[in-house]
Amino acid sequence: MGAYILRRLLLIIPTLLGIMIVNFALVQFVPGGPIEQIIAQIEGEGDVFAGIAGGGGETQAAAEDGVGRRGLPPEFIAELEKEFGFDKPPLERFLNMLWNYMRLDFGESYFRSISVIDLVLEKMPVSISLGLWSTLIAYIISIPLGIRKAVRDGSSFDTWTSGAIIVAYAIPGFLFAILLLVLFAGGSYWQIFPLRGLTSDNWDELSLLDKVADYFWHITLPVVASTISAFATLTLLTKNSFLDEIKKQYVMTARAKGLKESRVLYGHVFRNAMLIVIAGFPAVFIGVFFSGSLIIETIFSLDGLGRLGFEAAVARDYPVIFGTLFIFGLIGLVVGILSDLMYVLVDPRIDFEKREG
Repeated sequence: MGAYILRRLLLIIPTLLGIMIVNFALVQFVPGGPIEQIIAQIEGEGDVFAGIAGGGGETQAAAEDGVGRRGLPPEFIAELEKEFGFDKPPLERFLNMLWNYMRLDFGESYFRSISVIDLVLEKMPVSISLGLWSTLIAYIISIPLGIRKAVRDGSSFDTWTSGAIIVAYAIPGFLFAILLLVLFAGGSYWQIFPLRGLTSDNWDELSLLDKVADYFWHITLPVVASTISAFATLTLLTKNSFLDEIKKQYVMTARAKGLKESRVLYGHVFRNAMLIVIAGFPAVFIGVFFSGSLIIETIFSLDGLGRLGFEAAVARDYPVIFGTLFIFGLIGLVVGILSDLMYVLVDPRIDFEKREG
């Protein structure tokens, strides 16, 4: 197992390098880089940095001086290109970026006076809260429900729960989030949960117990909105996994020996059926952590990684774009290795080295 893990760790390097090469190459063909964004802002063609706190101080001052109205001198544009490093060829910029990343230097945002690492750490708690709680709740509900559906396959319980699951899966996350706001956040009916944010304005004045209660009060609706699609997928995945195992010969043999049904299900079937469910854990967590976070964060006014990535893409903030891409790509690859380790933990009979041989 040690040799397998070592090979997987070594594969991270070329995989991550490929990800960075492809995305860096694509960015070179995208119109409207950071220089063009600054020029557009100075010339009054649009404030692409609206909503990014603390950004564009120098360019705003230049606009107030009327530089844009008189036309931008070439020397000014050349100075901007030198400041951002665009006076160098793309290959040299890419190699410098990789060298800095190897030293864990991810640079500083073009439009915020903060390093990329500090910016990610600042936004991380919101996304971790959404991803962690959504994934845990999905697994806590889906696994028992999926097992129950498998045991009672074809019953009225299985039928109506399948209908409810299909409806839940068909509802778009953003639409369900808006529905929750309308119903429970003072939209048109009940004012039970707060409308926005992760904490109350008087957070610093609250006691420890009140802070915990306030946190869960704010996170309830975003987590529910994030969980609905993952909950449906996991439930059906668990049910199908159990059905496949229940029909196998070893289950019939265990029942013929007089073992209790609970012992058969949780002592024999559970270990084998859970392999595919556990294998899906990284995808579920990463999916909730990254993919669904932008819409949920926007609707509930949460300042997390989803909005950070969107704002960086709009503003062409390349240090933030590539820094977060590198960090999250590395996290995703490491989580994949952890998934294999969870396989072995659940079923020690699995040997990845023999499978590769």
